[in-house]
This record gives sequence, C-alpha cells and structure tokens, in this order.
Amino acid sequence: MFDQMVHYWYYTGDSTYNQVVTQGLMAQISEDKDFMPRNQTKTEGNDDQAFWAFAAMSAAELNFPDPPPDQPSWLALAQAVFNEQARRWDTTACGGGLRWQIFQWNKGYEYKNSISNGGFFQLAARLARYTGNQTYADWADKTWDWMETTPLITDQYNIYDGADMKNNCSQPDQIQWTYNVGTFLMGAANLYNYTNGSQKWRTHTEGLLKGTQLFFPAQFGGNIMQEVACEPQGTCNNDQPSFKAFLSRWMAATTQIAPFTANTIMPKLRASAQGAAKQCSGAPNGGTTCGRTWSTATWDGKIGIGEQMSALSVIQSNLISKVAAPVTADNGGTSKGNPSAGTGPARTVEFDPVLTRKVTMADKAGAGILTALVLGGLLGSTWWISIGS
Repeated sequence: MFDQMVHYWYYTGDSTYNQVVTQGLMAQISEDKDFMPRNQTKTEGNDDQAFWAFAAMSAAELNFPDPPPDQPSWLALAQAVFNEQARRWDTTACGGGLRWQIFQWNKGYEYKNSISNGGFFQLAARLARYTGNQTYADWADKTWDWMETTPLITDQYNIYDGADMKNNCSQPDQIQWTYNVGTFLMGAANLYNYTNGSQKWRTHTEGLLKGTQLFFPAQFGGNIMQEVACEPQGTCNNDQPSFKAFLSRWMAATTQIAPFTANTIMPKLRASAQGAAKQCSGAPNGGTTCGRTWSTATWDGKIGIGEQMSALSVIQSNLISKVAAPVTADNGGTSKGNPSAGTGPARTVEFDPVLTRKVTMADKAGAGILTALVLGGLLGSTWWISIGS
C-alpha cells in the first residue's frame, strides 16, 4: 500500500499524504534498518520483506522526499533487504532459490515460491539499474537461471506458484497469479534497460509480457485484467484482490524502461482502468468504494483494501506517459546508498518467556480450574435460558 501511495504522489504531484507515507515506512524499518520490525518478524516471509523493499526502491527511483536525516535512506533500506536475502539463498534442496518463509516455525518454510524468488530477482534488477553495480545484476541472472532449472517457469513463460522442497521442487503447484508474472516482468524490463537493450532481456521481457495474457481473458476482449485463479469463482482471500495492483504498476513501469512494450501494454491498462472505474460507480460512500470485477459494468458488491489498491493502481497507471522515467544514481537520483546495509549478524528471534517456558503441574491445575469455571458458567447460563423459555 505504501508503494501505491509513493506512486500516487509521483503521478499527481499531490503531497498531502507524503508525511504519513514516510512515517508508515519508517515505522516498519526496525532497529536493524531492514524492514523486519520486531512486532512482525516472527511471521514475516521473504516475499513480505521484498514488498517493503519495493516501496523503498520506488521512493529512491522516483525521488520521493528523503527520510529524516537520522534515518537510513530509501536506497540503503532496499540494499539491506537485498543483502539479507542473498544470504538466505538456500542450496539444501532444489539447487538453490529462496524459501517462502524466513523462519522454520512458519508454514511454508519447506516451500520455494515464485513470489519470493521473483521479489529478489526484481529487487536485484532494480538495484543494478539504479546503482550501476554489476553484483546486483549477477544475482538477478543467478535467480533467473535457477528459476529456469525448475518447473516454476515454463517455455511459454507461465509462472507457477511454487514447489515443495521435499520433492526437490519437481512437482509445482500450477496455480498462476498476476503478481508472479508481474514481478518477473518488472525485473526483466529493468535488466533490459540496464544492459542497454540486450537481446536476452528483450526476449525474456517479450515472453513474460505474453505470459500476462492469461490474465486478460478473450471473453472480455482480451484487455481487461482478471485474477483468474480466484476472481471468477469468488474464492479470493484478503490478500489476492490486491495482486492486480502490482501487475498494473509493473506493466506501466515496463513501458518506460522497455518502451517497445508500450503498444501492447497501454490498451490493456486503458481498458482495465475503464472497467475499474465502473466498479467504483454505484458503490457505497458516494462512489469512493470500488469492487473487484472489472469486466462488469456495475459494482459487484465487493469491498476491501485490495480492491481499492487495484483500482487506484490501474487508473493512475494510465498517466505513465505524462511523468518522467525512474531515475538512477547517475541520472538525477538523490537517495544515497549503503552497500553494506543488512550485512550484520543474522537475525535471531526471541520469544516471550511466557510462551516458551515449561508447563508445570501448577499451570495444569490452574488451567483445569479455569476450564471448570468456564464450563460451569456456560451450563448455568444454559439452565437460566431454558428456565426463562
């Protein structure tokens, strides 16, 4: 969401929310300046951390106002995440790649997924373009090459969700999401730009752009975006309605850094924006609430932050031709980096002693008493209800 608001300022010049956006990002940086705050770290995944880094990277590339002088720069924050994730490259199974989760107690630790690896790939590619440092490009190449050794990416540039390490990533979950192909598209376009238009990254950018067509069904004219894995079935969870926001944002950015894609991308963003606008019509709150199904002409009854993000993203993405391209350190960028950020000791997480101490006989006795009291109260309430009826 904060990346979304950085782009809102970028497209509109409206600084109304800048201070709140900066405060929100600073609140998440943690003592180690790496977007692993102690109130979230125990459940944070590599993909979560990458998305915070994307917001910082966008702030650097778009010359969003710098943080306070006593805080790390936008670029340094992104570099910290990159360095930490590079250290997490895992060769215990599947020949490499990042795990979905950072810590072993979280579900998904034994799963290598495309969004975590695509996030790292995109971050490395954007850092290469911004800084000119080949080391970042080498890591982006390494990540892409690893993906190609797995069944997570096909010859048709379909990006599957992920694969279990217990099968050495040989049996992928073939569900496809907009943001998976989107994050690789954004990374490939940045590498195309960084390499001054190399044929390798042009080919991959073109292929990934073709891979997005799955999310623009022919039945709606081939230009209106849909989250095909859950939207038609009405099964999207709280996170998934936001995925179209990311694909919209990254497709728009791709037109600037890989201009040969514009003729393909802009009709899709235009038609999708028109559909999103219709979903903001007839909804509650004076038309400020937006629905999810951009292929229908009236509000679909869906409400949520993901729907709002996606509608704002695709609508404002149509302004991409009216704003300057992302800057680099050598071409207008003001954010100063710290290549060593995030290279300190690996993070350890301490749990509250109350949650980890050994259970005693007194604890068990107390729990039994509390259980009896609750059951007694429940039975008593039931008796009174039955007497009253």
